Amino acid sequence: MTRMTSFKDFTIICERIENISGSLEITQVAADFFLSIDDKELEIISRFIMGQIFPVWSPLQLGIGPGLLYTALSKASGLPVKDIIELVRKNGDVGLAAKEAMADNKKTQSTFAAFDKDDYVLSITDVYMRFLNIAKASGKGSQAARTRNLQFLFTQADQVEAVYIARLAIEELRIGVGEGIVRDAIARAFDVEKDDVEMAYILTNDMGMVARETMLKGIDGLKSMDITLGRPIKQMLAKISQGIESVIKEIGSVAVEWKFDGARVQIHKNGDNIKIFSRRMEDVTDSLPDIVGMIRNGITAKSVILDGEVVVFEDEKPGAFQQILKRFRRKYDVEIMVSKIPLQLFLFDIMYVNGKNLFNNTLIARRQELLGCVSPSATLNVTKQVITCDVQVVNDIYMMALDAGHEGVMLKNPESMYSAGKRGKNWLKVKPLMETLDLAVIGGEWGEGRRAQMIGSYQLACIEPTTGEFLSMGRVGTGITDDLLVELTSRFKDLIIIERGTEMDFVPEIVFEVAFEEIQKSTTYNSGYALRFPRLVRVRDDRDPKEVDTLERIEQLYINQKSRVDRG
Repeated sequence: MTRMTSFKDFTIICERIENISGSLEITQVAADFFLSIDDKELEIISRFIMGQIFPVWSPLQLGIGPGLLYTALSKASGLPVKDIIELVRKNGDVGLAAKEAMADNKKTQSTFAAFDKDDYVLSITDVYMRFLNIAKASGKGSQAARTRNLQFLFTQADQVEAVYIARLAIEELRIGVGEGIVRDAIARAFDVEKDDVEMAYILTNDMGMVARETMLKGIDGLKSMDITLGRPIKQMLAKISQGIESVIKEIGSVAVEWKFDGARVQIHKNGDNIKIFSRRMEDVTDSLPDIVGMIRNGITAKSVILDGEVVVFEDEKPGAFQQILKRFRRKYDVEIMVSKIPLQLFLFDIMYVNGKNLFNNTLIARRQELLGCVSPSATLNVTKQVITCDVQVVNDIYMMALDAGHEGVMLKNPESMYSAGKRGKNWLKVKPLMETLDLAVIGGEWGEGRRAQMIGSYQLACIEPTTGEFLSMGRVGTGITDDLLVELTSRFKDLIIIERGTEMDFVPEIVFEVAFEEIQKSTTYNSGYALRFPRLVRVRDDRDPKEVDTLERIEQLYINQKSRVDRG
């Protein structure tokens, strides 16, 4: 019988990694650990080590807020909730707070008396199954059931295990391991190419599944992995261009399309079964019955995966982006909202059709496949496209897009493949000169005066993609209307982890699009940069926090900005 891996083994690895600075050494530690466990545990651990419990596309969500976490920890430790909050505030980390709370735990609770803590060894599978119970709990009594499951884990854990249970509960492990390191560790452990691991991950969007198949079947397992209809895949991403002329000089002919100010969707059709996923890979099908109808009536292919943009129009002009998000979030009285906020769908790419994976087809070839399976209507269209190397033609299309109320244009390499999950030079967006960044909100501060009961400013962070670490780069408090202030305060209150006087830290779940005057070097923030005169443009609920702008992009913008000043 295979030995079950204890959760303690996992925490030892996490502690080792936390004390290593080099990614190559971290990769080797992870690879060695992967080789020491069985395939089922590997599926769990390869997600756990990134701070994930379930695949990003899974309908299962932990949904453990700070309040539930503090209550469970209080019940397990015997300390009042207010003392738990004080420990979190003092330590600045829910994991270290849990460690201190459980330091004097003499099994004060009798709820789990049937388990002798000295004999019971908490395994990786035990922890996962308890989290699974939490995610599946629903209906009357669900909150109590979720608290009991988390309380059980803390009660059976030792102090160090409590650190990582608390962090996993909010899906923020804080050990600096991201997708890149896990990909490389799988490749190293099982002697396969990391590019093959990367492709399998792109197709499945589940590092756990990829790790398990690689362990069991090696390269054959990786090569056998393919798109599964109904499971979202990573989308190709665009970079902001430095200007139309420079793009044409580098690429030559470009495919020009309007850039709509809408919400990106990925559509899966398998016969009569239609699924719609947001950019964050959330299943939004039930909220968009009108889009489902458009696909059912307007797409002739039996099975297909489509890339597109949902747009709302008001008086023939694009409506506010927030209106679209109201549709995406709607769970009740959906039909009423359909009539209040009618949507249009513009398709611009196709990744799969009738059993064929189209990733390795050129943009031109994919577009022909797309045009061949769409019957346009008043609400469903393929985005218009012009292929040209004439700067003036592109400029004219760009100005037409702006005049129509859209964001700008997309410039695409006509010969490019569909690079899922990649942000490269083959898709470039051209927008008005005002630069914006998508940044995660990791903290905030209570306001003053009439805003004393509101969170008045928000701490922003970019991401280091290799480690997945959020790096602070300033605060934003302007561009927020009174109505939005009330809405944001309500949303962020449930995400508060720690409060220190007027300041607080949040679970990083919400993304802001922020405009600014310039990027400055700064020793105040751990990114090394700060924004001068930042202003909130909008809340990007369609963005996953892991997809915010990277430190590399911040550095490049700083260099570009400096060179412009030097030339001036």
